[in-house]
Amino acid sequence: MTKLKRSLLITTVSLVSLCCGGPFLIPVPALENTRPAADLADPDSLFIEIDGLQVHYKISGQGEPAIVLLHGFASGIVAWREVMTPLSAYGTVIAFDRPGFGLTERPLEDQWDGQSPYSAAAHAELTIDLIEALGFESAVLIGSSAGGSVAFDIACRHPDQVSALVLVDAAVYYQPGPPRWAGWLLRLPQIQRLGPLFARAFAKYGRSILDMVWHDPSLITPEIWEGYIMPTHIDNWDFAFWQLVLTTDPPDLEDSISLLSMPVLVMSGDDDRVVPTEQSVRVASAITSAELVIFDQCGHLPQEECPQAFLEAVTAFLADLP
Repeated sequence: MTKLKRSLLITTVSLVSLCCGGPFLIPVPALENTRPAADLADPDSLFIEIDGLQVHYKISGQGEPAIVLLHGFASGIVAWREVMTPLSAYGTVIAFDRPGFGLTERPLEDQWDGQSPYSAAAHAELTIDLIEALGFESAVLIGSSAGGSVAFDIACRHPDQVSALVLVDAAVYYQPGPPRWAGWLLRLPQIQRLGPLFARAFAKYGRSILDMVWHDPSLITPEIWEGYIMPTHIDNWDFAFWQLVLTTDPPDLEDSISLLSMPVLVMSGDDDRVVPTEQSVRVASAITSAELVIFDQCGHLPQEECPQAFLEAVTAFLADLP
């Protein structure tokens, strides 16, 4: 073997060894100043065990129908603060933190069997179980962003338990986040080890991401921002966040869109830079029973940025339900 070939071989082996073993040498410090979720609960917070998890939820109003609110990615009950009480004039409004978000329990990997509780499919089944546990046979589902894709999936899997569906800038055709082909890469042991560090890095840019999500970020008050970062004070939040990233393979919703027969309201801000507005228009046009509302000068979260217009559209829809 020539000296050049030997040098190339040594260099190649060194680089491969560094790529394979290097991540295991990077320290992953323990989280500091975190607390159990219950320590951060509000006076009106409630907890219930569903599918082995302590689920954090809030409830407002009474009677039929049940109106279940499903928040989007990196969000929680906080997303519904402006609209939950007004909607309770039309029934029992239930908002809950999906696993991995808010104050709902964040189990570690050795604390569950089978399907990850952080997957979209698990979120769908947990929603149905929560509805039943609270004494309802069916519900109106209002889903925002990724919560909209969960609501859509539930309506396809359990149409008899979904009396109506509201999709708010919902990720149906368009799925933000890492591409599906990247799943194998994200699950490599080397990447898995660094996952919590990636989650912490993402959190550092959270405010700039929220600014992008709103049409007018000047409307984001310190109180709103504090509501979003509160979950980063909870034990294991970084692990749970990374698990959510790993479950990037959402249900295939496009082939199921023709199955929807219940009343559907599709809404979008006209300046949605996460799920482009034309995607919501496409969803509405593909569902025979759908109405479409687009809010002027509004971003990806109309229930937060344009709550009055949001309420006018949703309450008119609810008032027309049989």
